[in-house]
Amino acid sequence: MLLTVATLFFISCESNINEVRKINVVEFNPVGEAKDFNLKYTDSGKIKAVLVSPQMLDFSHLEFPFTEFPKGIKVTIYDERANKSFVTSNYAISYANSNLIDLSGKVKITTHDGKTLETEQLYYDQKNEWFFTQKTYKFTNKGSVIEGLGIDFSKDFKVLDTQSITGIYSI
Repeated sequence: MLLTVATLFFISCESNINEVRKINVVEFNPVGEAKDFNLKYTDSGKIKAVLVSPQMLDFSHLEFPFTEFPKGIKVTIYDERANKSFVTSNYAISYANSNLIDLSGKVKITTHDGKTLETEQLYYDQKNEWFFTQKTYKFTNKGSVIEGLGIDFSKDFKVLDTQSITGIYSI
């Protein structure tokens, strides 16, 4: 009899504990998903950027909304003279509230005039139009290569602040 009561007590507690666990679990599923995503950003009738990705996941329903590109991105950016620059990465996530974009996995920027920056992770502050990383990087420009740890720069590469240069090479 005592064994039966104890068994029922533990079974009923286990059931209640599982119900409580279900209440505290937040559903972490996207509210939307797009395959072969192709977005053209225009301003005053002119294309400013084209973003292409095999997959886009929309988490705009969460308290801290974001958009995820788990299979990477390819972005073509057009300046006022229609010159093209390119940004690629294996993974990207854009945070709506902070206007930050986190690019990671073989990040590469190639400008229309031949400058390139390669790193494993790069952040872009959309509001201030500013890139930054604390990771190692390789910057190539007009026959020279700079390698270092940590760099900040404007989107047009006109303002550049390196934090720790490990090598400068002429090629």
